[in-house]
Amino acid sequence: MTRRLTLALPSKGRLREPSWSLLEASGVSPQEPGERVLQAHCRNADIDLLFVRADDVPEYVQDGVVDCGITGLDLIYERECDVEVLLRLGFGSCSLQAAVSMEDPAATIEDLEGRRVATSHPNVAAQMLANRGVKADIVRVAGSVEISPRLGLADAIIDLVSTGSTLRTNGLRSIGVLFESEAVLVGRVGSTDHDARRTLTMVLGSVVNARLNRYLLCNVAKDRLADVTALLPTTGSPTVMDLATPGVVAVHALVPAKDIWSLLPKLEACGASSILTLPVERMVP
Repeated sequence: MTRRLTLALPSKGRLREPSWSLLEASGVSPQEPGERVLQAHCRNADIDLLFVRADDVPEYVQDGVVDCGITGLDLIYERECDVEVLLRLGFGSCSLQAAVSMEDPAATIEDLEGRRVATSHPNVAAQMLANRGVKADIVRVAGSVEISPRLGLADAIIDLVSTGSTLRTNGLRSIGVLFESEAVLVGRVGSTDHDARRTLTMVLGSVVNARLNRYLLCNVAKDRLADVTALLPTTGSPTVMDLATPGVVAVHALVPAKDIWSLLPKLEACGASSILTLPVERMVP
C-alpha cells in the first residue's frame, strides 16, 4: 500500500488563496475545509493536507512533520532551514528592499553603513547586507516595519515589497533590492518518497508552466507563412495545416503569455487572420 504524502499549506495570508487555487487547477481536488479545520485530505490523490502558518512550513518540512510544503522563499532563508526547493510556483512574487524616508540623503544600500535598520527579516537582512560589505545595526520589528523611521526606532527599513505602494504611503522610497522571493514547493532533504514527490512536482509544475503560455491559432496565406512563423516566440516548431481554402494554412503554436500584447499587432500586419489565443490548462515539458 502506497503511503500518503503529507503537504503543508499556508493557513492564512497572501499565499493561502493562490496555493489553494493551484491545487484545484492541478486536479488534486482538496476537500474544502472550514476556517478552523487544520487538516484535510484530497479526494482523488493520496495526499493529506496540513494547514499551518507559512512561517512554520520550512521547519515542518525540515523536521519531517510533513513531506512537502508551500511557503515563501524568503521564509526559508529567514528560518535558515535545510529543505529542498522542488518547484517555483509563479505567485507570491515580492522582493526584500531597503528603504529610507523621502528626506533621507541615502541613495544606495551601501549608504546604510553604521545606521540602524528595522526589519521583520533580521537573518536575511543581516546576511544580505554582509554580502555587500555593509555593517548596520539590525533592529528586529515584528510588524508595521514601515513606521519605524517616523517613530525614531531606526534610520531605515528592510521589508518585503510587492508594488511599492505601502512604502509611498508611509513616505518611504526604496534604495535597492536585497533579495527576490516567490512561493515555492519544498521537500525534506533525504526523503525516500521519490515517486510521490516527483508526481506532485510534475502535476503542479504542469499548471505553473501552462499559466505562463497561451495557445495561438491563426490563418495565413502560404506566401506569407515564413513571415508569420519568424515572429513566433516559441522554441518548438509550430503546427501548420492546409485549409479547405486554396493557398491558406492554419498555424498553431504555443507562445509565452507575456508576448501576446506585442505579438498580435505584428501577426496582423504580416497578413494573419482569424487570430485566436486560448488559455492552456496543463503543460508537461
